Amino acid sequence: MGSGPSKSVDSKANRLARWRSTGIVALRDSKLKTFPHEVLDLDTAVRTVDITCNGIVHVPEDISKLCNMQRLILADNHIECLPTSLGELQSLKVIILDGNRIAGLPDEVGQLVRLEQLLVSWNSLTCLPETLGSLKNLKLLNVSNNQLKCLPESIGNCSSLEELQANDNSIEDLPQSVCNLIHLKSLALNNNRLRQVSSYNSWLQTWRHFCFVL
Repeated sequence: MGSGPSKSVDSKANRLARWRSTGIVALRDSKLKTFPHEVLDLDTAVRTVDITCNGIVHVPEDISKLCNMQRLILADNHIECLPTSLGELQSLKVIILDGNRIAGLPDEVGQLVRLEQLLVSWNSLTCLPETLGSLKNLKLLNVSNNQLKCLPESIGNCSSLEELQANDNSIEDLPQSVCNLIHLKSLALNNNRLRQVSSYNSWLQTWRHFCFVL
């Protein structure tokens, strides 16, 4: 009769031990409403956090304790904003936040100097921070299905950018700095309000491998 609580404790202990040994926290479809604090207690052991398809609204400030985390996957939750402490996660290479309710990215995202992929589609973004231009290693940026009217001029400083997806926004003009993106292979801008695409013809012809989708 007393085996129930003991079994539950053992299960939690085993789960924490597994996370610590593998560095992978996988909690997809776990019906979570809050970010699990036991994950934060693992601090430097964590490499990947995947809490996709839950009901999380708030990302705690002390997520910065996960200083060795390389992949943060929080897609399909109810997140409305991100903590400024996100910028302290200097090991991050991948952030996936698709399908939330995020209205803006903190300026501190520009401190994530190792970031290679930033996916924030299907949110409520109205603008992107100019600090985005500090992401010199960024290769993929997906901001489709938001409420963006423009892209920051600093986007041209993302010198490693290969793929920019910004479909289904309200973008009217592209910043001239996109011409500096010499490694760009794909620019997707379906369902926007672009007015002067012709002004980029010479740039598009320079990179014949380039895929430009309107």
